[in-house]
Amino acid sequence: MKLFQSIIHQMKDSVDRVIGVIDDGGTIIACSQLTKIGESHKAALEEIAYSFDSVVYDGYTYKPIGTHSHIEYIAFAEGTDKAAFSTVSLVAIALANIKTLYDEKYDKTSFIKKIIQDNILPGDIYIKSKELRFDNDINRVVFLVHFINRGEAVPFDIIQNMFPDKNKDYVLSVGESDIVLVKELKNTPAARISEVSEGIAKSIVDTAQTEFLTSVVVGIGTVVSNIKDLARSYKDAQIAISVGSIFEPEKTTVNYESLGIGRLIYQLPATLCEMFLQEVFKRGSLEALDRETLVTIQAFFDNNLNVSETSRKLFVHRNTLVYRLEKIKKLTGLDLREFEHAITFKVALMVQKYVQSRPQSY
Repeated sequence: MKLFQSIIHQMKDSVDRVIGVIDDGGTIIACSQLTKIGESHKAALEEIAYSFDSVVYDGYTYKPIGTHSHIEYIAFAEGTDKAAFSTVSLVAIALANIKTLYDEKYDKTSFIKKIIQDNILPGDIYIKSKELRFDNDINRVVFLVHFINRGEAVPFDIIQNMFPDKNKDYVLSVGESDIVLVKELKNTPAARISEVSEGIAKSIVDTAQTEFLTSVVVGIGTVVSNIKDLARSYKDAQIAISVGSIFEPEKTTVNYESLGIGRLIYQLPATLCEMFLQEVFKRGSLEALDRETLVTIQAFFDNNLNVSETSRKLFVHRNTLVYRLEKIKKLTGLDLREFEHAITFKVALMVQKYVQSRPQSY
């Protein structure tokens, strides 16, 4: 890297020994002694990979640059004494800092992260995307992967290894347990985008469970065709996970575009929801319904308000089911056999779930 060589050259006159940088393949890519550039130090790389700490090997002191899961570069200094250790530490700090600054300015992943977190002005997005030669008008979708129990697994590494093409797909860490994947859907027909997106989300869930024994929930944002809209797709993926945890907690993949009425309820103020529940259940509280009655109601909805099919699934006589429905009508004033009443009751159940999920204020 030319940037590293420039830094090493500037430090050359202040250091009385050979210093340089090795890439993740073990090759010297920058050095104060130019003739050494291109030499292989794979043996030192193996020593570093084993301990991920400063090591002394064959007359040099080495220090890794990167993370424990992925060593990006290794700084080295001639000698094995304390001065060599101090020198290589300073070189590693300088190179790590300059790399961070370079990535922030030129790295596409850093650019994407600024967009989804609203840390860049809309006007600057267009300018920066041209500077980075970013293909602006391609269908992309944001996946938010929430790790429930990480164990020994490293969330970022799991997703990065599944989607290694850094020119098309971007993996970002947005928290200890949350990873964002911005996936390109360049050649996917519009009619299949939703199907493909859900397939990708399912593959993430399956890989995390089978290979790493960890549980995840994946929120799928809306598909966007312009890079500036990635922030919206990310927010939609966040909403998908939040809404899914309330209304369909058993699901491991939640698509924002499939949230239906739950998405609307989620955006309502709690006070408005409580007023709605009071108006719907004027004659009796929802809490007055026992567990058997609630199971009957859910089965009735699941079987499209079909009395015969519901009684068959519940293993009860048709007359028994009709009796239960009449009981519900007396308690609530709503006859679930009438479509409008059933819709009202279904929405009320969802509203109650939403109200109960919100933290209580005292």
